[in-house]
Amino acid sequence: MSSINGAFVQGAEAYGRLLEVFIDGHWWVVGDYLENVGKCTKRLGANAYPYLYGGSSAIGGYKGSSPEFSGYATATKEIRKRFDA
Repeated sequence: MSSINGAFVQGAEAYGRLLEVFIDGHWWVVGDYLENVGKCTKRLGANAYPYLYGGSSAIGGYKGSSPEFSGYATATKEIRKRFDA
């Protein structure tokens, strides 16, 4: 560095770059957090109030609910017969 006049400017530029990356990174993290909170809230809302999201009744509206209540995947034969050759 040949002159002292450039030291302050270069320091300010370096600080500006650091601040920009710091702020941009925090906005990225906060944005991801809010996006995940929104998705989770929507999923919880769809489970709690399925009729608002176009789902079926409350008993069979949950994913992974029992086939006894939802009416899907009924067995056609006994379990023992499935394993017989």
